[in-house]
Amino acid sequence: MRAEEQESLFHRWLHDHIGLMLKVVRSSTETPQDREDLFQEVLVQLWSSIANFRGDAKETTWIYRVSFNTALAWRRGERRRRVRHAEFLKYDTTAKVQMGSTDVPAQHEMIDKLYGAIRQLPQVDSSLAIMHLDGLSYQEMAEVLGISENYIGVKLNRIRKQLSEKLQGVSDEL
Repeated sequence: MRAEEQESLFHRWLHDHIGLMLKVVRSSTETPQDREDLFQEVLVQLWSSIANFRGDAKETTWIYRVSFNTALAWRRGERRRRVRHAEFLKYDTTAKVQMGSTDVPAQHEMIDKLYGAIRQLPQVDSSLAIMHLDGLSYQEMAEVLGISENYIGVKLNRIRKQLSEKLQGVSDEL
């Protein structure tokens, strides 16, 4: 693949699928700083993987797989990073995100609680929850994770129960 084609494809993927990358990042991180770091890592891995994309799978399947695998590797190293950067995390100098006039704080709180509950799940379950919220079919989820469609259904039922328990007061609002 030529450099121009790779750059064009990367920019199109970024434009068309930034939402799914951000969902994976948000489900794998707790702080804004970690989200920024992981998002940058996902972009680097996506760029590096373009040469391996043959078009056998859907683009979204490929992007999910790269994003989830990057997030999984990132989470493994999270404990090591947290110890090294503990002092810096005490002093949050990052500007607070301004909410738009159409944003409702209660909705943000519910979404934050949902993502917090999803982060508490094992990585595969977290990945399934995000793909389910994104409306992927069982077949698409099976392609991304390399497990059977039947097992996807079983796992999703268990995940729904777990999230329901974690979000007892909030789940009715979702």
